[in-house]
Amino acid sequence: MSAAGALTVAGRTHAGQVRTQNEDYIGYDTRIGAVVLADGMGGYRGGEIASAIAVNTILDHLRRTLPGVRPGEIDPDTGVTRQALAAREAIIRANETIYKTSRSQAQYQGMGTTVVLAVFHGNRITIGHVGDSRIYRLRDNELDQVTIDHTLLQELVDRGFYSPGEAKASLNKNLVTRALGIEPTVAVDIIEDVVFPDDIFLLCSDGLNDMVDDEDIRLVLRSYEEDLDKAADELINLANEAGGRDNISAILVKATGVPAQPSRSWVRRLADWFN
Repeated sequence: MSAAGALTVAGRTHAGQVRTQNEDYIGYDTRIGAVVLADGMGGYRGGEIASAIAVNTILDHLRRTLPGVRPGEIDPDTGVTRQALAAREAIIRANETIYKTSRSQAQYQGMGTTVVLAVFHGNRITIGHVGDSRIYRLRDNELDQVTIDHTLLQELVDRGFYSPGEAKASLNKNLVTRALGIEPTVAVDIIEDVVFPDDIFLLCSDGLNDMVDDEDIRLVLRSYEEDLDKAADELINLANEAGGRDNISAILVKATGVPAQPSRSWVRRLADWFN
């Protein structure tokens, strides 16, 4: 964040009620305004390794590239923010590292991970994601899913084969169409949006949103908007009470000191430009 604002962050991760190993990994650095979550996959600790590589590689890259960059600073060669370029490059580097590790160490062959990254700068947020880990935003008591899942089911919804309601009841929710580490290159979706005072952002793995309805998530964030630690604890508890069939991770972020904006409609999806 810039001097114009600061971040309040609360992060939690839990193995759930079924699995003994937690392949989720979370991390953040409030000095550079970066928050990242990964949900790993792969046998013999492969998912655990992949998600840790993703988070640590991304944060390390951003710590080298973001200091000194002004909030919303535009790169003259591309016309997009330097934060967007840094976010995309960080995720690409994580993909390359995971892929090379899986190819060089037989026990980790085939490992991969989803990732969702948020970079807060001034009154903006830059989001990068691959897979089905999500970012939600609570604004004016309304909860919106900001990211679009990279899953086969979402593609079928987009093509009209399923309604959103039918998709929610499907047993094939988690067949991801993109992940880090599976191929030598990866397409990264980048979104940029404005941040308003009192916005709360939730980064989560599917172990949360598969177990807890969006309305219940909204109620928790609304009830504990002044205590993100309690909100994060309650979200993990609800997912476990609902069965905890997967690892569960949640990071809550609230930007303080953000100036009010003249327009609430500006959002920029840069996936087509980058990919």
